[in-house]
Amino acid sequence: MANARALDKRRKSVRNIRKITRTMELIATARFKKAMDRATAATSYTKRITEVVASLAKSGTEVQHPLLEERTATDNAALIVLTSNRGLCGGYNGNIVRETMKHFDSLSETYDNTKLIVSGKRGITNLEFRGYSADESYTQFEDEPLFEEVKEIADSLLDEFIAGRLDRLDIAYTQFISSSKQVAVVETLLPLGSVGGADEESDDSGVDADFEFFPSAESILEEVVPMSFRINLFKCFLDAAVSEQIARMVAMKSATENADDMIRNLSMTYNRARQSQITGEIMEIIGGVEALKS
Repeated sequence: MANARALDKRRKSVRNIRKITRTMELIATARFKKAMDRATAATSYTKRITEVVASLAKSGTEVQHPLLEERTATDNAALIVLTSNRGLCGGYNGNIVRETMKHFDSLSETYDNTKLIVSGKRGITNLEFRGYSADESYTQFEDEPLFEEVKEIADSLLDEFIAGRLDRLDIAYTQFISSSKQVAVVETLLPLGSVGGADEESDDSGVDADFEFFPSAESILEEVVPMSFRINLFKCFLDAAVSEQIARMVAMKSATENADDMIRNLSMTYNRARQSQITGEIMEIIGGVEALKS
């Protein structure tokens, strides 16, 4: 039987850890609600502007935009990876890293040069441990990514794509589907003609592919097409942020429940040990009394 004092000390340690995990669960819950509101607010706008750009790409209009042109060149590709700066969020980072390694190897077989862009300290260290060094890294994004910060990255990538120094851009992140479902996925962001694919939902809903441009097709495309890319990239950051908070919330809830079970089991073991100790002390007293009588 374990020492009662050691059991009590261990039980106090578990209780202190439980306080921490419970607090982190509450913090993650509050952050999740804010992040989900931002992601939900951006979903409708992102979906609609993507549908418009996808329709433009197959409208047959004579006006073209570099971001809509399919690239047959296999010189340069880039893969953006969105992970977290902090741990304690279950398999959130591990799922993204696995998808990243598999997709990066596939791109490397097709393209001559493949650049790896990683956001998040956990992704940077995990990938380096597995032999994948990031060409560019970002650690400033937390649970509330700002559009201005994402826009700087997006504009840099747009310049490279338009200049011909980039032929394809993919992104690996955790897609937020609902509060109970988040999936690690890899999507192609550039060229924009591949965003949304054939967009069967748009076709079935009867969206007309014929457009009338005012004041001019060039000016509208120059504004809408790059904005679509920026918004899609920003939406990926928002999805990653809300998915991270959900993963941390679930992980901390599970840790708190496990701590409750440990405290309960330790309390039972402690009570038995204490009872055994008291019984032993009583027997020693009785034995001493009998020895005095004799």
